[in-house]
Amino acid sequence: MRVDARGLTFEVRTGGPEAGDPVLLLHGFPQHSGEWDAVVPALHAAGLRTYAVDQRGYSPGARPVAVEAYRIPELVADAAGVLDALGVTAAHLVGHDWGAIVAWGLAAAHPERVRTLTAVSVPHPAAMAHALATDPQQKARSAYMTLFRKPGTAEKVLLSLGAAGLRRMLAGVGDAARVARYADPMREPGALTAALNWYRAMSRVDLAAVEPVAVPTTFVWSDRDVAIGRTAAEACAAHVTGDYRFVELAGVTHWIPDEAPGALAEAILARAGA
Repeated sequence: MRVDARGLTFEVRTGGPEAGDPVLLLHGFPQHSGEWDAVVPALHAAGLRTYAVDQRGYSPGARPVAVEAYRIPELVADAAGVLDALGVTAAHLVGHDWGAIVAWGLAAAHPERVRTLTAVSVPHPAAMAHALATDPQQKARSAYMTLFRKPGTAEKVLLSLGAAGLRRMLAGVGDAARVARYADPMREPGALTAALNWYRAMSRVDLAAVEPVAVPTTFVWSDRDVAIGRTAAEACAAHVTGDYRFVELAGVTHWIPDEAPGALAEAILARAGA
């Protein structure tokens, strides 16, 4: 379905019992709402209604040109606007990668809209900002962002030779068909630039400005994540004032929704109380 919010049109995948408690699912880079496909059957079986959104830059009808349009406050406002358009007062919130940053921001700024939070892979933005400033290993893990923030150069590196660079980055999601499912939409004109604008608009100031979260929260992290180290992951707890659980998945890479959908669904259901 399509949802109009804030002058933009977002693609939303829906599923589960119409009367079920709502779950808003926010994807990461460079994926789309399809990354939740292996997770949602368990949520539907538990009686939950899911709304998986193709976020700003990923929905063709929500692709502004200006880099500043992709700052974290704008992305958070989109999530709230989608809930408004769906007629959902408050939802269980699940976000992976960049979707986790949006989810943290929404839970911090608008706790009344969030029943529970399950953040996947990326910790609270302030914990991430602290790790980037103080942990040499996290700085090294995040070095790829320097490339991503270079207009034109990043697109060329990732899309040349049939998007070989992008496909290598996505190798952990599964077989070639699954890699293509995420890589091919990024080859459409303007799509990868819009997705990379999330990195280009990012600042440590915006990350550090996200307040502590008071809603019941679970953070799911995997010990083979090449992008997020243990220092950042374990610092997350200091930025949650509500009930908090840290779920560590052993032997799993960054692509948790694709690689460990069962374990992730279990963590979501344990938090959502379904």
